[in-house]
Amino acid sequence: MVKQEKMEEQQGSASGVSGVSGREEQDGQWLKLSFICPLALMEAVSDLLTVCSGSGVEESPATAAGCRLSGFFYVNATEEGAIQAQVEQIKHETKTALAELFALYGEPLPEFEQAMLADEDWANSWKEHFKTFAIAPGLVIKPSWEEYMPSPGEQVLEMDPGMAFGTGRHATTRGALQLIKRSMQENIPNRVLDVGTGTGILAMGTALWGVPEVLALDNDPEAVRVAGDNVVQNKLSGRIRVELTPVEQVKGSYGLISANIVHDVLVEMLPHLRRLTARPGFLVLAGILAGGQERNITKLYAQAGFTLLGCEYEEEWVSLLFRLGGETPSSGGCAGCG
Repeated sequence: MVKQEKMEEQQGSASGVSGVSGREEQDGQWLKLSFICPLALMEAVSDLLTVCSGSGVEESPATAAGCRLSGFFYVNATEEGAIQAQVEQIKHETKTALAELFALYGEPLPEFEQAMLADEDWANSWKEHFKTFAIAPGLVIKPSWEEYMPSPGEQVLEMDPGMAFGTGRHATTRGALQLIKRSMQENIPNRVLDVGTGTGILAMGTALWGVPEVLALDNDPEAVRVAGDNVVQNKLSGRIRVELTPVEQVKGSYGLISANIVHDVLVEMLPHLRRLTARPGFLVLAGILAGGQERNITKLYAQAGFTLLGCEYEEEWVSLLFRLGGETPSSGGCAGCG
């Protein structure tokens, strides 16, 4: 998910951190940078760290102090002096990008720890930490090296870590998927639009649940590449198109739109999301902090004609399900939301 306030500006330089993106398969080393991240910033920082590294992010279990995040950066230099120079450049560029994001939240940049790993050690460390897990009822994510026998009615996505933007463990992804599944209980839409697709998890989930046509958009070329690779790996190319097309240029209408981004971008996108939502149609919004952001999004989208139908809370995040057109439910919306 490439979606955080002002992250577009940061990504322009961060995604070019030396020696990490689009590397050829060869022997080398990995620089592991670790730090403690406040829980409120964890998703935004994790997203930016994966953009900086062009690789995966390792997350430790959360504590009151925060979550320990580790980013992995490929070092292709072979001579000692060149290795050290590349490591220092990676550290400088990464810390600069992260400092801008921490400053947006009024937080100081944390202290960093570093370690060097051989290529083989890096690959094995991912296998130790990444196991098959259920991301939503009826949907499981598994790495390619594990065997998994799905239960009746259960769908499986195959994704390996080490790809940009994570593998779906964030609360916003889970909340959005649960609401997407809820919106499809009575009727499966013919067309779905996923805005800010990241790795393509929401798009692939809807396709596996029966949607015949999905358009997945992201404003970051690396996200589009990664999502496209995931779609091919899961044999969903016939149902999902992944594009860089800006949402304001998209035409037509969609029975379901999902947007796991952030509050400010969701506010800016409101006119376009309203224009593209079928009548009746559903809209799932995620990447919203519970409380003030939640109340503002609920108010603005209600003023635009959307009815709030459901919400999913996890940690400090909330995901929201709206409908545009159709009959208002007798319950009057979602108890406990807003």
